Amino acid sequence: MAAVLAFRVVAGLAAAAFAAVLLEHYGLAGQTSPLPQPRVPRRPHPAPGPGASNIFWGLQISDLHLSRFHDPGRATDLEKFCSETIDIIQPALVLATGDLTDAKTKDMLGSRQQEVEWQTYHGILKKTRVMEKTKWLDIKGNHDAFNIPSLESVENYYRKYSAVRRDGSFHYVHSTPFGNYSFISLDATPNPGPKRPYNFFGILDKKQMEELLLLSKESSRSNHSIWFGHYTTFTVLSPSPGVRSIMSSATAYLCGHLHTLGGLMPVLHTRHFQGTLELELGDWKNDRRYRIFAFDHDLFSFADLIFGQWPVVLITNPKSLLYSCPKHEPLERLLHSTHIRVLAFSLSSITSVTVKIDGVHLGQAIHLSGPIFILKWNPRNYSNRTHNIEVIVQDSAGRSKSVHHIFSLQEDNQLRFDPLASYILLTDHCMVARILFVMIVLIQLFILIIFRHQRLELKGPPGFVNLTTFSLHVLSKINTFYYSLLLLTLYTVLGPWFIGEITEGKMGCCFSFGIFVDGHFLQGSVTFIVGILQLAFFNIPLMAYLCWSLLQRCFGHNFRSHLRQRKYLKITAVHLLMLLLYIWQIYSCYFLHMTYGTLAFFFSPLRSWLTLLTPVLIYCVWTLNSKELGTFTVQLKNHLNS
Repeated sequence: MAAVLAFRVVAGLAAAAFAAVLLEHYGLAGQTSPLPQPRVPRRPHPAPGPGASNIFWGLQISDLHLSRFHDPGRATDLEKFCSETIDIIQPALVLATGDLTDAKTKDMLGSRQQEVEWQTYHGILKKTRVMEKTKWLDIKGNHDAFNIPSLESVENYYRKYSAVRRDGSFHYVHSTPFGNYSFISLDATPNPGPKRPYNFFGILDKKQMEELLLLSKESSRSNHSIWFGHYTTFTVLSPSPGVRSIMSSATAYLCGHLHTLGGLMPVLHTRHFQGTLELELGDWKNDRRYRIFAFDHDLFSFADLIFGQWPVVLITNPKSLLYSCPKHEPLERLLHSTHIRVLAFSLSSITSVTVKIDGVHLGQAIHLSGPIFILKWNPRNYSNRTHNIEVIVQDSAGRSKSVHHIFSLQEDNQLRFDPLASYILLTDHCMVARILFVMIVLIQLFILIIFRHQRLELKGPPGFVNLTTFSLHVLSKINTFYYSLLLLTLYTVLGPWFIGEITEGKMGCCFSFGIFVDGHFLQGSVTFIVGILQLAFFNIPLMAYLCWSLLQRCFGHNFRSHLRQRKYLKITAVHLLMLLLYIWQIYSCYFLHMTYGTLAFFFSPLRSWLTLLTPVLIYCVWTLNSKELGTFTVQLKNHLNS
């Protein structure tokens, strides 16, 4: 009794400690958790006031997926964006964060760089003269690196048709009379770029990390640095100390890639442990999303928008508490500011900008210049607790937009990001998948080997547990099935899944732990997820189905007689489920053929060969000589009669 109590206490303490670590890691703990310490001395001035200086703004757009086969509206709307939207907002720069083209075949299964898609993109930039109006910084996404054997390949159309036209990360400095602002691109696209789906994760090697570290050091004298890339940080594989550590001096990292998980997570924002904001932007492809961001007296603010919806409104002072960065921003300027400041844009002239704080009408902001509107205030009236500011903008065409956020003038106040968004963006999902994959394999091997060498003893009533244990004993002690499943499990971990054309004209091998192609090794990422799916939806169900079938044989049935049992619906359900999983396995062979070619289809032990082996194993179960099952049948009957 004492031992049980001690175990419960230890388990409870371990669970509490684990929960505390998770809460701290994902930034979900209460306000007692320490905030990052300011990097620079306090700079209360210049504070936001009635002047039109010390402010600039830019735009971000991501995941354009211009396609020769689908939705021509993506290109049409992009052209309108580059003309109408850019003309109205007049950003200092535009960040196009990857997946500029779709690079898929017409059936949406294969992947190939389509030059016409790049020509469409380049044509829009030229036709609208957007590069003459603003600084257009475009970088590659994983789709822009689909099926590219090397950076020197003629298929690397990014070099020919993009605005930047050079591979790799780079550092752009936006110079103003009030300081310099660094924009550092993060290019993590794999080289060579395999066909889909094995390039969902980006990869940085040691040399690239050293280059990024140099760019980070170059930006140390700038007022602020913004990093931008296609991949979210958890989808970038990098050596120690990791990409988040390298960008720790940045105010924010702007990215795309996840498409807000198909709309399931409309807001995917969080803060790194080092203090940098990570702000994923929804896609242009389906949702026509874009982002406006601004630095107003070195205070960073942004808003995620939908193309075609006007007015566009951004409150730059007081800035949102949720996105405040004490490590990077002079937040004390909020308390010394003299005016509320708002950026407002629309197709028609702005007629009114109404400001409310905590529901109380504060007044009408006046037009200063360009899109800047200001309203005098006394921030010390709001120096305690948190407050809600709301701005309502109307234009001469009757359009209106209301925006609001919570702000605070106390630096020790802090809001927490959505726990699910933080979990998605901060978790090392590749490592989780790797551990889960290995655990599933080890458990399956452990079960097979233990039951192989353990003596069969049936005790207790013939319930689900006893019958399952019995069937595992039978499976493990018949050489045909034991060695087949043992080798299948080991092969899933160690053997090449397929040999085929990983990139155009380049042969390679795909393993669970990575891909070898043209003298390069691309470490495993999506491969572990695919491996988990293979184990969970076919290997393990096949093992369970064989166990169940052997159990029916031990009951004295053959294939025909077991169908005539009273439990007809249950039996049919088992066969139907296995049939559906077998169809899934067949489809995976078809998908492999469409993505990596005919050679990969024929030289794929884990897909095509296993698909052929499965009916052979099932046939062996139902045609197995009764004498081989004699001992097990007698044991089962004795147990049922006892």
